[in-house]
Amino acid sequence: MRRLVEWPAALLLVVEMGVLLAGVVSRFVFHRPFIWTDELASILFLWLAMLGAVIALQRSEHMRLTAIVSGASAAWRGRAEALAVMVPALFLILLLPWAMEYANDEWFIETPALGWSNEIRAAAIPVGIALMLATCLIRLTRLAWRDVVMTALAMALVYVAMHFGTPWLKSLGNWNLAVFFALGVGAMVLAGVPIGFAFGMATLAFISTMTRVPPTIVVSRMDEGMSTLVLLAVPLFVFLGLLIEMTGMARAMVAFLASLLGHVRGGLSYVLLGAMYLVSGISGSKAADMAAVAPVLFPEMTKRGADEGELIALLASSGAMTETIPPSLVLITIGSVTGVSIASLFTGGLLPGLVLALVLAVVARMRTGGQEPMARASIAEIRRTLLVALPALLLPFVIRFAVVRGIATATEVSTIGVVYSIVAGLLIYRQFPWRRLYPMLIDTACLSGAILFIIGSATGMGWALAQSGFSRQLAAWMGSVPGGGFGFLLISIVAFTILGSVLEGIPAIVLFGPLLFPIAKSLGVNEVHYAMVVILSMGIGLFSPPLGVGYYTACAIGRVSPDRAMKRIWPYMVALLGGLVALAAIPWLSTGFL
Repeated sequence: MRRLVEWPAALLLVVEMGVLLAGVVSRFVFHRPFIWTDELASILFLWLAMLGAVIALQRSEHMRLTAIVSGASAAWRGRAEALAVMVPALFLILLLPWAMEYANDEWFIETPALGWSNEIRAAAIPVGIALMLATCLIRLTRLAWRDVVMTALAMALVYVAMHFGTPWLKSLGNWNLAVFFALGVGAMVLAGVPIGFAFGMATLAFISTMTRVPPTIVVSRMDEGMSTLVLLAVPLFVFLGLLIEMTGMARAMVAFLASLLGHVRGGLSYVLLGAMYLVSGISGSKAADMAAVAPVLFPEMTKRGADEGELIALLASSGAMTETIPPSLVLITIGSVTGVSIASLFTGGLLPGLVLALVLAVVARMRTGGQEPMARASIAEIRRTLLVALPALLLPFVIRFAVVRGIATATEVSTIGVVYSIVAGLLIYRQFPWRRLYPMLIDTACLSGAILFIIGSATGMGWALAQSGFSRQLAAWMGSVPGGGFGFLLISIVAFTILGSVLEGIPAIVLFGPLLFPIAKSLGVNEVHYAMVVILSMGIGLFSPPLGVGYYTACAIGRVSPDRAMKRIWPYMVALLGGLVALAAIPWLSTGFL
């Protein structure tokens, strides 16, 4: 069954890149733009998102919090695993008929450029839901029957309690939001249910129980959330990040930085920070960034006396540091859901990342006294490594130049980066193993599907919160915070640090960005400045143990036990927090080059 999904997903990704590149070439080179490229790209994108979500479910790679479940007894871990399968299965069973109805209703809508029925695009949702449901049912047969039965009984008790408790829940007014979206979502996430399905299940339960709105609204909001054309950049930048690692471009950049700084005290730590800063300007994906840098540097740093736990602490904190460096996926998401200019976000994100890199460098120097420095490289060696790294070093500037100058949109520019990397890999670095392309395409579809499914379900959840009047209440409370704009920024730092540790950056932004950005603007806070503060806050939460998923990703990439770095990471995180407060107090650091 996997191949039936993986091959079409890989083909869709290739065709998607071809369509977007054709749009750039036709418009910028021939000055005769194809009017159908965006339309076709949108159709292909929804299919890619849904098939990617299927692949992520087949691989058990939908984002979920496992820190608490992994510490439980074997019996409870089995029940939690059953719950992580049965909640998505129930959500998909309930949603499938409404998804089919939604797709049928789209039959009468015709796309303006191609003249196709919109059902061709909307059919991706019921098809994806059906394939995910089949995956869940197959997985259920592989679980211990006792765990399945006990979990089913627990879910049935929750349903009965909701059914008979509906009058009481309605009497609570908007406080029932806390039952569904705080207690409900929180319990599912802590129990290890994939985040996207936890959002979707809570939204569907709320709408079905508390309102008379038909559940098709959940499908339509998911469609809206996943179909934003700006989000096309997500799979393309993920693929670009994998591509620069495969072609040796990341290794060339690291070698050049090591020739410059490797001989000074803590020099390889500076190299790691610099490499993360540069690679983040290419891939947009933190997991891809760490995977490109850590395997190159860690063996040499360990050989020279670095503690493995210290390396993971530095790697994880550098992941938090680089969240604002373009083309960060969170930057793209924040622009798509709030309307803030992505070009401005790309410009505003460079200096905050550099400031935090300097903060981490100070901490790293104090904590790396036991590392043996490398031999000083000669001028000839520095020149040679610079010459080799130059094509890779130019790529972040090519990407930013193309967006700022209007050559390509934030969506299209990734295709320029892909073509650039392929040419560099084939002609300059002579490192392009073709056999790795297909697995890379599948990995890209998988990660993108997991991200986009969360965005879709979070969009539905955000709609429910907005329609309940919660947004107005939140706006009134946040607007009355003492301290004006700076007080609002400080509270936002605390809130988004917590949200980042539990929800990760993208779903937190989709849920709360449309609510809080207008408040920031009304208090005189520049939207780009607020975006930088919010993104870095979420980054600190994402990479902070014990809940931050990014921390465990760094441990997995470095192949080090999380226990080794748990105590060592806090000086770095405290330094990042102090740097973030300074950034919040000095708006120029985010807006000075706009």
